[in-house]
Amino acid sequence: MRRTPTAPTTGATREEAAAEPDEEDEKEDEEQPKHGKLYSSVRELLIVAVIALTLSLVVKTFLMQPFWIPSGSMNNTLIRGDRVVVSKLTPGPFDLKRGDVVVFKDPDNWLEETPSRPGPVVRALEFVGLYPAGDNHLIKRVIGLPGDHVVCCDRQGRLTVNGVAIDEPYVFDGDAPSEARFDIRVPDGKVWVMGDHRSDSSDSRFHDDGKGETGSVPVKDITGRAVAVVWPVGRMEWLSDYPDTFDKVPTS
Repeated sequence: MRRTPTAPTTGATREEAAAEPDEEDEKEDEEQPKHGKLYSSVRELLIVAVIALTLSLVVKTFLMQPFWIPSGSMNNTLIRGDRVVVSKLTPGPFDLKRGDVVVFKDPDNWLEETPSRPGPVVRALEFVGLYPAGDNHLIKRVIGLPGDHVVCCDRQGRLTVNGVAIDEPYVFDGDAPSEARFDIRVPDGKVWVMGDHRSDSSDSRFHDDGKGETGSVPVKDITGRAVAVVWPVGRMEWLSDYPDTFDKVPTS
C-alpha cells in the first residue's frame, strides 16, 4: 500500500515564521553601534551641565556670590584666604545697616596694587559664580550710613556716631578704634566704612577730603553683604553685624 504524504502543519509553520522577526529585532538591537549610546550619554551630561551653569549664573547674579579675602584688613573677623558668601539682596530688598560687612568695587584706586588679570578659564568660572571673586573688590564694615555724623574720637578714644559713643568688640586686639582723627558727615547715597584691623586697613579714613565726601563709598558700588565664612571648614561661621553696638545710635 502506498502511504499518502503528510502535509506540513500550517499552524506550526506560521508560529515559526512569526518568531523569526522577533529574533531579528533582538539581533538588530544588539548590533546597534556603541557610539549611539555614547552620544546619548554625552548629550545628557551636556544638558545637565548647561542647566547647572545657568542656575549658578542666576544665583550669582541675583542672590549670592562667593568672594575670597585678599588682605588682613579685617583681621580677626576675616583673615587672608577666607572664602565668604555675599548676599546680593543687601542693599536692595534689604537695607544696609551699621555693622554690616560689605564687599564693594574699588571706588577710587583704593587698592595699592593693580590686581593681575586672571586667565580666561578663571574669568569664565567667576562669571558663572563657580570661582570666588576678590582681586578687584574690597571688604570692610559699615560704620556710618547716609547722613550720619561720624567722629573720632571721644575722651575715652571711642568713635561716636550721631553723638553716641560705640564700643566695638570686633576691632583687632591691641588696635585703637582709630589713630587718625576725623569729623565727617556721610553724604547721601554713600556709606563710611572701616576695616576691623584698624592699624592695617586703608579705608574711608585715608581716602577722604576731611568732609566725608571722597572717603565714603557709593552704595551703588556695593556688591552685597558678607553673611558667612564658608571656607576653610574650621572657620565656618555666620558674620554678625553686632546690633548691640549700634542699637543706641539715633537716626541721622
